[in-house]
Amino acid sequence: MRARYGVPLGITAAGAAGLLYSVGFEARSFRLRRVTVPVLPPGMRPLRVLQVSDIHMVSGQRKKQRWLRSLAGLRPDFVVNTGDNLSDTEGVPEVLDALGPLMEFPGAYVFGSNDYYGPKPRNPARYLLEKAQGRHGLNGNPPVVGAIHNPWEDMRDGFDAAGWLNLTNVRGSLKIDGLEIELTGLDDPHIKRDRYARVAGGPSDSADFSMGIAHAPYLRVLDAFTADGYPLILAGHTHGGQVCLPFYGAFVTNCDLDTDRVKGLSTHTSAGRTAYLHVSAGCGTNRYTPVRFACPPEATLLTLTGRD
Repeated sequence: MRARYGVPLGITAAGAAGLLYSVGFEARSFRLRRVTVPVLPPGMRPLRVLQVSDIHMVSGQRKKQRWLRSLAGLRPDFVVNTGDNLSDTEGVPEVLDALGPLMEFPGAYVFGSNDYYGPKPRNPARYLLEKAQGRHGLNGNPPVVGAIHNPWEDMRDGFDAAGWLNLTNVRGSLKIDGLEIELTGLDDPHIKRDRYARVAGGPSDSADFSMGIAHAPYLRVLDAFTADGYPLILAGHTHGGQVCLPFYGAFVTNCDLDTDRVKGLSTHTSAGRTAYLHVSAGCGTNRYTPVRFACPPEATLLTLTGRD
């Protein structure tokens, strides 16, 4: 009996232990990633940018809320929220409460698909199938039918009331110690709400520094920002792969970005120009797949320094 059943039982036990770890520990093991990016004009003083992404708030997630509030102790120069704040139609008050201390700082935001629409149960294997077929989000898939609509307008109003810039297919700017920081944003490319033509043309001559922001790092968006001369692009959406294999990495990115750049700092080249790209692994999960493995939840403090 041991020879016949020992190996399958061992595999089952290991799988169960891994699931318990990924749900009970790693998905709640919040981390801060620190990254230095040499993108500022020479002589400009460093800027500290806190990026939060993919919070996917579910009502009652007290530990996540406490951790988000604690990030205000980093004292960033400004905050960038790259979307997917919700995974619960009742989650808006808790998002605004958790981000309240951060909204004391200058900031800007874009929305992701989960800000607009509530999640549905989904077989995780479909991500692998869609990757193999080259289909992601609404980009190649049929339109969403019967979607749950989130009260995103209430969240938008809360962010706007705090003075955060709404970068939904628009340009905006922040004044930081007399410096003009231009932020060019897009609505979520994952559901084809991006309208780059409205913001095309590259950085403004009057800005001291400019950067591009979108929720999902689709290649068409990265190509456009890079070709227009933006030196830095921030995005989220990928969850860092969410379930990764140690020493191998992510299996999927849930967009057409390659898995080598699923999270962290990398570069992107288009039309002979190169930009830095930072993709946040985010700090949450879809409420129906609350697992992370070899990919802990995170926020990122980016220190922007002068170019060589």
